[in-house]
Amino acid sequence: MAPRVLVSDELSETAVQIFRDRGVEVDFQPQLGKDKDKLAEIIGNYDGLAIRSATKATEKLIAAATNLKVIGRAGIGVDNVDIPAASRRGIIVMNTPFGNSITTAEHAIALMFAVARQLPQADASTQAGKWEKSKFMGVEITGKTLGVIGAGNIGGIVCKKAIGLGMHVLAYDPFLSAERAQEMGVTKVELDDLLAKSDFITLHVPMTDKTRGILGAENLAKTKPGVRIINCARGGLVDEAALAEAIKSGHVAGAGFDVFEVEPAKESPLFGLPNVVCTPHLGASTTEAQENVALQVAEQMSDYLVKGAVSNAINMPSITAEEAPILKPFIRLADVLGSFAGQMTEGPIKEIEILFDGVTSGMNTKALTSALLAGLIRPQVADVNMVSAPIMIKEKGVIVSEVKRDKTGVYDGYIKLTVTTDKQTRSIAGTVFSDGKPRFIQIKGINMDADVGQNMIYISNTDVPGMIGFMGTTLGNANVNIANFQLGRDKEGGDAIALLYVDGPVAQTVLDQLTANPAVKQAKPLVFNID
Repeated sequence: MAPRVLVSDELSETAVQIFRDRGVEVDFQPQLGKDKDKLAEIIGNYDGLAIRSATKATEKLIAAATNLKVIGRAGIGVDNVDIPAASRRGIIVMNTPFGNSITTAEHAIALMFAVARQLPQADASTQAGKWEKSKFMGVEITGKTLGVIGAGNIGGIVCKKAIGLGMHVLAYDPFLSAERAQEMGVTKVELDDLLAKSDFITLHVPMTDKTRGILGAENLAKTKPGVRIINCARGGLVDEAALAEAIKSGHVAGAGFDVFEVEPAKESPLFGLPNVVCTPHLGASTTEAQENVALQVAEQMSDYLVKGAVSNAINMPSITAEEAPILKPFIRLADVLGSFAGQMTEGPIKEIEILFDGVTSGMNTKALTSALLAGLIRPQVADVNMVSAPIMIKEKGVIVSEVKRDKTGVYDGYIKLTVTTDKQTRSIAGTVFSDGKPRFIQIKGINMDADVGQNMIYISNTDVPGMIGFMGTTLGNANVNIANFQLGRDKEGGDAIALLYVDGPVAQTVLDQLTANPAVKQAKPLVFNID
């Protein structure tokens, strides 16, 4: 059955056709974005929801979206999506961060020019029949220092354009390496240096707890007298009231704002001030950008629903269309390893260590870890998936660590999971053979080579003669057919384990017969999703 997507905001016909061309059934109802009751009534029928800004994917709507797998936002901002609620329900949230990058960067440059030359005020004055040539004395851009807070995708484009205009560019970005700064032709600085030396400051960072109010009263006081400030990123990065006071005092010479703390912005402390240019969140408002993000969201959602590829997800590691088929059997392996530990572990988990050996260390380990955590939790929470599992693990305060290393054994690559509780530490390792099927290769440090079946029995026992016969006879008498039987031991007469792949579920009475043998320490039924 083809996946179904609801488009509840305006998208171009070309974007809608992309869904159809890729085998996705699409329901185009752009009016639903403003009808939250009707949207909540029908959302349970869809696998995907494509939106712009009109649709509000609230916790209530997400609760009604019983089949939803992905929400795609045509644009960069996801303020209208309750991401924690979506993550807990296992719904991937995607945005399109690159479709409007150039447009937003150009708008920041345009505002910088407008503020530098007081263009809106001069236009209004001239069209009012005045000729106030001496009133609108501006400043040149060339030779000035531009401070860019956030030198990522959009900020990087602004840097390039500013250098082309003959500006000196300072960049503050904790994630910007010295090598990358050199490639870009910018000077990497700390925030205080940027504030003190910049003639213009432009912001291009997301809204987070760390960036909220990054230009508040304290930091505004550190800026160079006569600075001009541009914000095309997010409202709330700049304290509008504090900036208004700085403008009134003459410390700040002007500002260009496209975003506001409250939108739609019906009022703001900045309104009506001299040399303040305001626009109604037009950063992405070009015909090219609107089409680009629409096409991009259709492509991303289709790739996920049809191929399993994940691009530009807010709450999930990305998986490219090229790596998806290669990664798929290892994702299944990770899920199985997690499921084994989840079914075998009793008591709260304190720590999880995941070892990626050989070829697995070069794979998308974030995706593999997410799959493993999903398998680990699934015995307790049936509807968990790769999106919701990391959230749940984090909420429980469990420490998760990844270790990567080059090939150390006979296998080209394998994954080993070690789970620690207050009472014990348990490990399980597995690999994928050429047939694409997962296999267990080590349990509790004991080597073996076992197929993974839907129904299995794990038995730990003392290594004494007759155990194989006893297990086979006990299961045979109960009419349980053994498809595969693997065993191992740490030493002669020491600890031994057996892993039996059986054709169906095993009754508790049979397990009781197994554990009645004095040599048997544990007989545990296991169920795996191997589809």
